[in-house]
This record gives sequence, structure tokens and C-alpha cells, in this order.
Amino acid sequence: MNVRIERRLSQPRWLSVAVPVVSLVVAFLLIAVVLVATGHNPWTTYKDLFEAAFTAEGALTQTLIGATPLVFTGLCAAAAFRMNLFNIGGEGQLYFGAIGASAAGIYFGGQGTPFLVVVMMIAGFAGGAAWALIPGLLRAYLSTNEIITSLMLNYVAGLFLTYLIFDSHSYWRDTESASAAVFPVGKALSDAANWPTFGSSVVVPFGFILGIVAAALLWVLYSRTKFGFEVQVMSDSQRAARYSGMRTRRKILAVMALSGGLAGLGGASQVGDFLHTLDADPKGLRSYGYGYAGIVVASLARYNPFAVVLVAFLLGGLQNAGAALQGPDFPSGLVGVMEGMILFTTLGGELFVRYRLRFTRKHPHTAATSPAPASDAPAAEAAQ
Repeated sequence: MNVRIERRLSQPRWLSVAVPVVSLVVAFLLIAVVLVATGHNPWTTYKDLFEAAFTAEGALTQTLIGATPLVFTGLCAAAAFRMNLFNIGGEGQLYFGAIGASAAGIYFGGQGTPFLVVVMMIAGFAGGAAWALIPGLLRAYLSTNEIITSLMLNYVAGLFLTYLIFDSHSYWRDTESASAAVFPVGKALSDAANWPTFGSSVVVPFGFILGIVAAALLWVLYSRTKFGFEVQVMSDSQRAARYSGMRTRRKILAVMALSGGLAGLGGASQVGDFLHTLDADPKGLRSYGYGYAGIVVASLARYNPFAVVLVAFLLGGLQNAGAALQGPDFPSGLVGVMEGMILFTTLGGELFVRYRLRFTRKHPHTAATSPAPASDAPAAEAAQ
């Protein structure tokens, strides 16, 4: 039996739904094996996770809070990956979005809430986009691998965030309050800079609604505009795009800026919706790994913006449930193992979307043999 991997010339529509669903089923089966190996009942664990994420009192509100940054970092990854630009720097771009949004919130603190929300959104988008343009420029003009540069810049952004609050008397650091004399903290934003919320029994952050709007706009941009068509052509073949006259360098910079800007909006949402200050504590904003989790979200959603929102909601529920159930019987690392399993099976499932396995049987055959021609050597010698 021979097994060959062949690239699909066309992809059936049902595959785009079936493969992620099967990937999730396989992931939860593998997670069940891990749970059994660690002494947990899989059925009871899954039941407790579902209740803590969605049905318990206040669970939906906490799930939406956890899902909000994942929507933006998932859109960040999806926007870049659609063009085969692997922006792994959503984490650092989210930090710079938070830096820009908090600066705008502090500077315009005396203005009204609508104005502050708008300027914080603009500043957050600009901060994330500017940080993403660094690996974008290196890729466009020096052909540098954006995976490495964007990943390394995450650590630079984290150190810079720490420097602003802990190692300097920057514009963002509080140097006047009593608490600041004991422990370095960022300046608190005015009450007018707090982003609004919606609902009573289930509180929906403004950032989550903003994420849905951003997903809709990204879908329109990529599926209904000339820009999106050119991005699709470039994802298939940059050589063909160049031959047809498309400005590939400009598109690389535009897509990287868009990707980083979406992550920056997530940072602005963290400041405006939840933190209300620039949080540089290693146990705060930097401890959640939103940028890396966004890659899981985008991969599981197959880079579809609307699916990103749904997957972010489900993954936010998983993280919320893990935090709620954390204890001696449920270590915090178990949720990370679950996320890793989901990412592993999702990426593995992508193989079956783009390629197919063909099985062929080996047919025994015998080669026809013919008698060897007589040597002409004796005749040649006789002729001589």
C-alpha cells in the first residue's frame, strides 16, 4: 500500500466546516487522555468547565471580558496570515496600543467620554500599527523573516512597558499619589475615560462590540474590495502579483500596519474597558499572553473574521472557567495544556484542507525478459 500526499486543486466548502469541528473533537479526546492520566474525570471536568464558563452566575460577563482582547489579537493574526505574512508580534503590538491609548486618555482627561473613547481608539490603533511596521519594513525592503522579528519585538515591547512604569519617571508613571510612593504604578485615567458597558444581568464591554465591528469591516475589506483581491493574489503568488503590476511592498506594509493596529485596539480596550491605567506588572497585562492566544483563535477560525469572534468567545470561556476552577485539584497549567492541544490539532487539520491522502495498492508485475543479443565480437574479429 502506497500513501501519497497530493495538493487539492479545489477545496470543497464542507471541508472548511468539517475539519475545524473534527479537529476540536480530536483535541478534546486527547485532553480527556491527559485528564485521565492526571487523575481527573473527563466528563465531570468538562461539565464543570462549561458551567463555570457559560451558565454560572456572572459567568457570561467574565467570559466576555476574557474574550474581548482575544477578538482583537485573533483579528490581528488573521489579517496578516491571510496574506501569508506571519505576524507573531500581536503581544507587543497590544502593549503599544495600551501605551498609546493611556497617553491619549491622560492628555485629554478633561474632555467628555465620547471624545476620549475615539481618541483612545485612534491612539491605540496607531501605537500597534507603528510597532508592526518595524517587522513590515524589514520584510518588505530587506526580505527579513517577519516571524523572527515580530516575535523578538514582543520581548522588547514588554521591557519597554516595564521601563515606563518601574524604571523611569515617564509621562505614564504616577509620582504623586500615596500608593505610588510605596509601589510604582501608572497614572489612573479620569472617570470620563472609562469606556461604557451595556446590559445589566450580562454586562457587555464596549470593546467586545468594537471587536465585532472590526471583524465586519475586515471581512468587507478582504472580500469586497480591490485591496482584498490584491491581498489574495499576493498570498497565492507574490511573483504573479509583481508581474501584474501590484505594489507588493506597499501591500506588505499596509497589511502589517492593519494587523498591528487591530492588536493595538485590543490594548486600548484593555485600558479603557478594564484596567483604567497602564499596567506594567508582570502579573497583570503581561501575564495573560493575549497575543499568543490570538494565534490559536485565528488558526481555529481559519482566518475568517466572524469565526474569530466566535472562537474568541469560546476560548475566553475556557480561560475564565480555568481561572474559576483553579485549585489543588485543577492546576492553572491544565488550561494551557488544553489550548496547546487545540492549536496542535487545528494546525494538523489544516493539512487535510489543503492536501489529501491518496492510497494506492502495489501491483506485482514481472518484467518481460528477452534473450541477450549475441555478441558481435567474434564476427568483428573474423572480418578483420
